[in-house]
Amino acid sequence: MKTLTERELLILEQIVREYTENDRPVGSKALVAVLPIKVSSATIRNDMAKLEEMGLIQKNHSSSGRIPSLKGYRYYVDHLIHPLAIKDDEVKKIHDSIGSQFDQVDDIVKTSTEMLSELTHYTVLSLKPNHEGSKLEGFRMVPLGNNSVMLILVADNGEVTSRKFMIPNSMTGEDLERVVRVLNDRLIGHPLSEVYATLTTNFQDGMSKYLKTSAGIIDVFSDVVSKYAANQFFVGGRLNVLNFSRTDDLNQIKNLLGMFNETDKVKALVGNPGDDLNVRIGDELRNSLLGDYSLVTATYDVGQHGQGMIAVLGPTSMQYSRMLGLVDAFRGQLAGRLIDYYQNIDDS
Repeated sequence: MKTLTERELLILEQIVREYTENDRPVGSKALVAVLPIKVSSATIRNDMAKLEEMGLIQKNHSSSGRIPSLKGYRYYVDHLIHPLAIKDDEVKKIHDSIGSQFDQVDDIVKTSTEMLSELTHYTVLSLKPNHEGSKLEGFRMVPLGNNSVMLILVADNGEVTSRKFMIPNSMTGEDLERVVRVLNDRLIGHPLSEVYATLTTNFQDGMSKYLKTSAGIIDVFSDVVSKYAANQFFVGGRLNVLNFSRTDDLNQIKNLLGMFNETDKVKALVGNPGDDLNVRIGDELRNSLLGDYSLVTATYDVGQHGQGMIAVLGPTSMQYSRMLGLVDAFRGQLAGRLIDYYQNIDDS
């Protein structure tokens, strides 16, 4: 692409800003009124024609004005954007929402996800700090009556995962307590990835001397470990994604909403922690359902406890300057809150 002149840059920037703020195609007369330079409508129309030839703006079918193309949004984000600082009341709202006392990391991340969705009116996906290096602190069992039991996994970072299940009539509570003691004796202090591998290989055969029948109980333990590893993300405002969908195809809408229930698809969409702040637009999301959407992602760092990610999914016409400023501030607040949480766990 050829280098844009200073005036063409100003015009492109203003078209993006006007369209994303007002959701209306932008014409030359409107630009005359808002550009920081004095120039005629005819000159602006000539520059707009050049921008259109370059594929940075395009005609709108219902208006003589122009709107940014996906290529234009990309150029704007890469070269022209200036993230906006968020308002003091928004900072306070974020701080207050995640500044309360929470018992688990899940509660902090889930609450923050819902809050960011409320602020943006978009769909927000948050990945918890990765679990690499997490170790088993212990399995615990809580009888609920009528052969119903709650199995609880506690990790060394204070996180808790549980599952309710039924034990067969042939198994007593004493049998199950014996299994829990044996597992804890052998597995406490081991990385959870190692615990899972142990439970899903030959460990079940070795339990025969403790149980007349395993009745799938070891499978329950391995499922709880698997649940801990898989339960890494939260979705806030999932229905907001429909506000920007251009399809009436019920199957596509179903697939769009269903995507948020599948760990692999969410991870593929969001990516891995590493990039600081990142924007992907339209086709860059590599998902046919998301051609009209953009995704703003940010990594947050909680030191030795790993990294997580925040992602805001909205229309390609989102206000990028505001979104980048908001996400950047938000990930700072979330990281600070999680660092405090982990510090309390480490000190206890």
